[in-house]
Amino acid sequence: MGKKRRKIKTASGRAGRRGTYILLGVVAAAVLLSAGAALYFMGRAASNVTIYHGKLDLLAAQALTEETRAAVGKSPAGGQAGHAVLLSVCNTAERARVFCGTGADLYAAWKNADAQVTQFLSNSNYDPVWVKADIVCESKMLGGEELAAAVKKSRNGFYRQGIAFDPMFGTALLEAELNGAKIYDYDNGGLDFEYLNSYLKKSGRSGMEALPDTYLTFQCLGWFCDETDAVYELVHDGLSYGRRQVQHIDADYAQELILNASSFLTEQINEDGSFIYGIYPRFDNEIENYNILRHASTLWSLICRYRLVPDDTLAEKIQRTTEFMLNYVVYDSEGRAYLYEETADEIKLGGCGIAIVALTEYMDVFQNDKYTDVCRALGSGILSLMDQSAGTYYHVLNGDFTRKEELRTVYYDGEATFALSRLYALTGEEVWLDAAELAANHFIEADYTQYKDHWVAYSMNEITKHVPDNPEYYAFALANAQKNLDAIRDRDTTYYTYLELLMATFELYMRAQERGIHVDYLEDGFHLDEFLKTIDVRTDRMLNGYFYPEYAMYMANPQRILDTFMDRADGYRVRIDDVQHAIGGFYLYYKNYDTLVDCGLLEQVPRSAG
Repeated sequence: MGKKRRKIKTASGRAGRRGTYILLGVVAAAVLLSAGAALYFMGRAASNVTIYHGKLDLLAAQALTEETRAAVGKSPAGGQAGHAVLLSVCNTAERARVFCGTGADLYAAWKNADAQVTQFLSNSNYDPVWVKADIVCESKMLGGEELAAAVKKSRNGFYRQGIAFDPMFGTALLEAELNGAKIYDYDNGGLDFEYLNSYLKKSGRSGMEALPDTYLTFQCLGWFCDETDAVYELVHDGLSYGRRQVQHIDADYAQELILNASSFLTEQINEDGSFIYGIYPRFDNEIENYNILRHASTLWSLICRYRLVPDDTLAEKIQRTTEFMLNYVVYDSEGRAYLYEETADEIKLGGCGIAIVALTEYMDVFQNDKYTDVCRALGSGILSLMDQSAGTYYHVLNGDFTRKEELRTVYYDGEATFALSRLYALTGEEVWLDAAELAANHFIEADYTQYKDHWVAYSMNEITKHVPDNPEYYAFALANAQKNLDAIRDRDTTYYTYLELLMATFELYMRAQERGIHVDYLEDGFHLDEFLKTIDVRTDRMLNGYFYPEYAMYMANPQRILDTFMDRADGYRVRIDDVQHAIGGFYLYYKNYDTLVDCGLLEQVPRSAG
């Protein structure tokens, strides 16, 4: 990637020049300022046109080739339009402007689109920081009912076709525009007419009086030029459509993803130590809800990031978010502690567990014991929710410590057991490890492999650090991954927790190897090659949820969500826990990368694009 997370200033954000014209008097100054402003505007526009053409030349060198001409054929946009090229320009502060040109051949279409962009930049003070070229490579006529059915049967955000609303591509929108502006209506099928017209008008195009009876759907070959003039060829089909091609994620690439996404999280920290909980970036709307459990897990990910590159500013923010979390630790009459969810007036087992995980991580990284007492009290709270004859947990209490809900989510079981194992590592007190073993035994008896749960993987990885001589624990943890490999590998969404599950299991696998622990399942059931191949697939799939600029440029405020992780299936949602889980998976991948390679990661069959 070659750069850390960046903030790019735009022309609209720069201070205008001030002269000394006021000394000449108000009227004279006004005249001179007006003239100066006009000259400055003309100069800025000319400069922006020059910058744009420099980027376009770089794109043309890769896009306008004989190979591309052969790939698109003679009339990819349809008989009437011939060829179509869509050029997107973005200043990083607002949604990209897109211009469509058509022509009898590829070069004529490119020239037509270029002329429109040049005219726009010549008459505006718009910085073309990012420029993207899309060349239509295939198109298909669909009736209105066919389009509606195709959209409705697709997962939300996953219908990846652009649309021309007339055979001449007079009004044509890229897939990224249609999904980015919420024009595709996945609930009802087809298009949301109100969102469509709103988008057209805001982008300076004419609205439509009615939807047509037929549409031309299309896909493109794409190239993107960034602020450093680096050009990336984009994936042209499949789940990775429209994203830069990445052949393999090595340790350096993984580290940069972690640092960038962590920088996003630190920018979400308020003065009181809380986070901006989330953003729906299509329209730059903040998510008003809050979840203290997710606050705790996000804190944990920032502490892990601090391990990679210690930073005094980050340390201060970690301290601030830690203190905020501690404000929500409550104690019952017996001195047991719980993490209190104020918005719901309840106490969640998982919240108590993740608070311990975050605090133990903090003390290990910063080499102190300042939170040991509160961790013990939180551990006692977890034990109060455990049936120690069965190894099961009660999940949710009311804010007054009365019982509310016996079972809510399987995640809480793994979170609590992970925490108990961490607490044993901190204190050496057997009570915590004994309880963790009871829970682990229950996981095995109740076959928790059915849940594909990353927290179970974390907990088994942690407990086997302290109970190394139980092959049954290793067999269960390995099966938790192996039995689910097909589902994990084939999952079309980013589903960030899957990489955490795989990598926590890989650490456990290596522990068995290094300690020479005999596990029958390793010889009859576990397949390392398939396991490594699945890790490779999941790391690539997660990039589909990373806000590269070629994705971010079609959101309302691109620079706000640049270089972090999102959930396309939920309206491109960016939420602190989405980012935390992505960091968690890549953090373990980064830590173990050399070992993965030694085990044969690079020897797996290369995946096809998308």
